[in-house]
Amino acid sequence: MKRQLILEDGTVFIGNGFGSEVDKMGEVVFNTGMTGYQEIISDPSYCGQIVTLTYPLVGNYGINRDDFESIHPAISGFIVKEATDFPSNWRSEWTLDEYFKMRNIPAISGVDTRKLTRIIRKYGTLKGAICGIEQNVEDVLNKLRGNSLPTNQVEQVSTKSAYPSPGRGYRVVLVDFGMKHGILRELNKRDCDVIVVPHNTSATEILQLRPDGIMLSNGPGDPKDVPEAVEMIKGILGKVPMFGICLGHQLFALACGADTSKMKFGHRGSNHPVKEMKTGKVAITSQNHGYTVEEASLIGSPLEITHIALNDGTIEGLKHKEVPAFTVQYHPESSPGPEDANNLFDQFLNMIKSEKQEGVSACQNVQI
Repeated sequence: MKRQLILEDGTVFIGNGFGSEVDKMGEVVFNTGMTGYQEIISDPSYCGQIVTLTYPLVGNYGINRDDFESIHPAISGFIVKEATDFPSNWRSEWTLDEYFKMRNIPAISGVDTRKLTRIIRKYGTLKGAICGIEQNVEDVLNKLRGNSLPTNQVEQVSTKSAYPSPGRGYRVVLVDFGMKHGILRELNKRDCDVIVVPHNTSATEILQLRPDGIMLSNGPGDPKDVPEAVEMIKGILGKVPMFGICLGHQLFALACGADTSKMKFGHRGSNHPVKEMKTGKVAITSQNHGYTVEEASLIGSPLEITHIALNDGTIEGLKHKEVPAFTVQYHPESSPGPEDANNLFDQFLNMIKSEKQEGVSACQNVQI
């Protein structure tokens, strides 16, 4: 089944369609990870995007029931050089083709993904469409150039109602902007009593849950499209320890008076080196983001840079100078990717513990 990938600059790739035969448009991005395609496919941060994998052979270990990062994948399409028809792994339950058919996701193989990646790196992310070979290219280009990208991705992927993931440790309210299940797994692993809440939950509603800590999750799109979350963060800062990841990091920066901007082609992959400013230690991290915090906007803000990306010098971590709150742009839950930064979850819990101990000490020193 021949299909075509059409980019808004007029470039056309002809390949072999698999998965769903539906036509889809979206922002075309690339991921440099060599493994972890199942987690990439099911990462809510790819909502509305057509994902290109630079690694040439994809699908060799199939799709299994355990490695999903969300129940309902939100990607618009998938592009690979070669897709395996007969995966070999004891956990495999579906091929990529079978899974994409079930989930109504169009995919295309036989594409020169190196050429496609070079185009994106040179010109930046582009809108594109996976469609039938019979579709007129000019008609598709007119649609691509005439339609703007959606701005409600967070609303699409966030939970619609709060739910608990019980534990006997510290209570953490996890704000779901498009949460990867890996974040929830890491908190559960540490026996946290987690309550997951929708993206538009107010500061008052969150504080009524009596949390020991607040986790701001990852998610898709432009952080400036979620102004209600910025106001929520402003209402909580200084009252409860806070830890933000990816989109949560960007929203935290906006709440503290900094600014964000769209990157040329973003960071997407599991091999990005990040340097911790305090120690000079370098960690290899998993990343998936198309926006960054502007360094110049931190002047006069209460924020301090804690981590930077070694590839391009962009900000990868922040902490508040006056209240217990820190964030990172990368993914310490490492799904997929290296586990170099997994200890950040322990740092978050240690921050909570320290704040509670200070609170107890303050109460003990009160004179009656």
